[in-house]
Amino acid sequence: MRYAAPIAIAIAALAASPALSQGSLGVLPQGEYVCALPGVATGSAWNEVEGHGFSITGASSYKTDKGSGTYLLEGRRVTFTRGPLKGHKMMRVSSGLLQELGKDDKLGRLRCHRAGPVAD
Repeated sequence: MRYAAPIAIAIAALAASPALSQGSLGVLPQGEYVCALPGVATGSAWNEVEGHGFSITGASSYKTDKGSGTYLLEGRRVTFTRGPLKGHKMMRVSSGLLQELGKDDKLGRLRCHRAGPVAD
């Protein structure tokens, strides 16, 4: 028992270490997010990808046509933690724009932008 306090202090110090943290926790602006891929010079600039859109409905909550879930915004990284998008990762590029992150943490082509308030 006399080692419990020093161990607890060491664990707390590791958890608070800036090297281990990704940034402060936050939430995304509520609203409908439309996802699209870049187009081509001879056609439309963006091509909406059906079935990839979602709505941010509250603090760390989202919904899709397939159900609802939660996400974690840590610094600029968004990780969907529960629900139909579980495991999907994105990078916050600006206040209303997210870009897909691949398994190698490189930015992908898919971008999701806030298109307006949540539709009723």
